[in-house]
Amino acid sequence: MEITKDIRYIGVNDHEIDLFEGQYVVPNGMAYNSYAILDEKVAIMDSVDANFTEEWFANMEVALEGRQPDYLIVQHMEPDHSANIFNFTAKYPDAVVVASDRAFGMMKNFFGTDFAEKRIVVGEGDVLSLGNHELHFVTAPMVHWPEVIMTYDAFDKVLFSADAFGKFGTLDVEEDDWACEARRYYIGIVGKYGGQVQKLLAKAAGLDIQKICPLHGPVLTEDLGYYINLYDIWSGYRPEEKGVVINYTSVYGNTKKAVLKLAELLEAKGCPKVVVNDLARCDWAEAVEDAFRYDKMVLATTTYNGEIFPFMKQFIDHLTERSYSNRLVGFIENGSWAPQADRIMKGMLEKSKNVKFAKSGVKILSALDDENLAQLETLAEELVNGLPAEEVDDTPCEAPKKKFICKICGYIHEADSLPEGFVCPLCKRGLEEFEELK
Repeated sequence: MEITKDIRYIGVNDHEIDLFEGQYVVPNGMAYNSYAILDEKVAIMDSVDANFTEEWFANMEVALEGRQPDYLIVQHMEPDHSANIFNFTAKYPDAVVVASDRAFGMMKNFFGTDFAEKRIVVGEGDVLSLGNHELHFVTAPMVHWPEVIMTYDAFDKVLFSADAFGKFGTLDVEEDDWACEARRYYIGIVGKYGGQVQKLLAKAAGLDIQKICPLHGPVLTEDLGYYINLYDIWSGYRPEEKGVVINYTSVYGNTKKAVLKLAELLEAKGCPKVVVNDLARCDWAEAVEDAFRYDKMVLATTTYNGEIFPFMKQFIDHLTERSYSNRLVGFIENGSWAPQADRIMKGMLEKSKNVKFAKSGVKILSALDDENLAQLETLAEELVNGLPAEEVDDTPCEAPKKKFICKICGYIHEADSLPEGFVCPLCKRGLEEFEELK
């Protein structure tokens, strides 16, 4: 595939994979993208998964038309992109490996060598000239590993974006909606690192980008503002749409009845979107995606062994791990003799940033009764139209703490200020490497 006159696609499609990263269902497979830049010097952008070594080399040979590569640029060390670094250097012994210092440390772990005799270490602002094409390197620590760099080709105005702007699915399966699988990919894999993505977007704003070449998913060539805006929303933990997603578990069907009744009430009151997920049966990553997509959520579950039903507990862990914030959450609990679910769910979410709990709650004692129906009516009214003024809690919220980001590895520390002698727990750098994240 020709990206520009000098840039060729040499990646592969994986139709055999069932779980990406061992956990994300990928019914349409996965693409592992790699690119060749043909100039006075030839640069190969990243390698591919170990299962596709020969196909990758075959694609490369077609693109090179007899030429030899001068550089292998390694932007990210996850094995689906780095597995063939050693094979590449064996096949092309005169080529030089270009990567960040941390990436070479990881190569030592993966391959037993850091390629000391054939390497170039690059960092923020470094430039590698191929002739007409000047490659500018942008550090992107914790998007979503600490060693990540991205590469901007100033000649063709192409950003090679590593895992950013990627999505699930192969390139030979047509999908109309890029955002659906890109959202699930982003929130599941990169979602924890919104602050670092925001910092990256600020850097990208200073570049004239005409195309984005990610390591997964299609090359983005038109309406780039659409994709960048979505990344800004996702990494800022802002709701993308107005609506209510109801995530539930139900043992004998009574909690499910309450959930379906609530969905009916919400739709009758004009809620713009209502989504219902059975956490025991749905793709959990889709449910997490929905929780981040809409501005309101309801969690409904039973008390179970003095805790909450396992699928709900795992689901809330998935949310908090990915920094779920800036939403309104309502609760439905069910318990036959000692209901605890409401308290436990709120406790799991209480440290989430700017997550407000609905004032209206629903407590079911085994099965729905008239009181529960009235509670569901009140909860639906609050979710759609808000509380009456006399019921609103106008207690001032505690001012949020400042965020400080490590310029080396991207670690974010939240505090009013950084204490003297503070050391980054990830890269062990000192106070001088931190700056406030606006």
